[in-house]
Amino acid sequence: MFGYVTINQKQLSEEDYRIYHAFYCGLCQTLKKRYGRIGQIMLNNDMTFLVILLSALYEEKEEPSEYRCLLHPNRKEPLIQNKFTEYAADMTVLLTYHKCIDDWKDERSVSKKGLSMVIQKQYNQIADHYTRQARAIEEYMKQIRNAERDYCSDIDYMSGLTGLFLAELFVYQEDEWKETMMQIGYYLGKFIYLMDAYEDQKIDRKKKNYNIFLLKQEENSKFEENDMIHQILTLMMAECSKAFERLPIIQYADILRNILYSGVWFKYEWIRKKGSVK
Repeated sequence: MFGYVTINQKQLSEEDYRIYHAFYCGLCQTLKKRYGRIGQIMLNNDMTFLVILLSALYEEKEEPSEYRCLLHPNRKEPLIQNKFTEYAADMTVLLTYHKCIDDWKDERSVSKKGLSMVIQKQYNQIADHYTRQARAIEEYMKQIRNAERDYCSDIDYMSGLTGLFLAELFVYQEDEWKETMMQIGYYLGKFIYLMDAYEDQKIDRKKKNYNIFLLKQEENSKFEENDMIHQILTLMMAECSKAFERLPIIQYADILRNILYSGVWFKYEWIRKKGSVK
């Protein structure tokens, strides 16, 4: 479901790309430190965005360093870590656990079932510490499964469930920025759900899996022809970006805007060119 909130590297300065990559590597190494090699498998761009957003909003002191990555052993890679990196690593485990459970129930994926069993102990520990976030994911994932079982064709409702639990994850602490952070998470969550459905249309049609856009196309054969999907996705990101612009963010603002205004569309354009939705 996740992995759509990334950068447009071509439109980033060399320095900003270096900073983004340092945050990405920081999250990767934090996952490794806290959860071992299996933690690195869970790494995604979406949570990297959350780390940068929280670091910029709360002006958290960076802890820059360098390390040697197995992929690039001949040079040292820059690394940025702080308390938000640890938070995002924990949220990554929560999300991964429920995604694995969902894949097991929907597709009987043995590998995902196995991964959920491997990280269950860590999941329980995180859930005990972050009860609000864990309960939100559990409750809304349950509602998503129930709605899919009933073949719900309400786009706003279905995408909104993902938006609601991601909104809770985006709230690191309940302060004056809570509502704005929830709005960013909510609309970004809706966008992610819809992008995932958009990308999976071909495989879901073949496997006869639930897909909100396939249902809408059954109701209206011109749904995709009218480019309604793009309009809906654009609306979600417009609301998300509007909320972001209300935050007093200066540091990393160019990186964050690159992601919100350009990077999130990179996968969309790739899917369209690839023709995987036909």
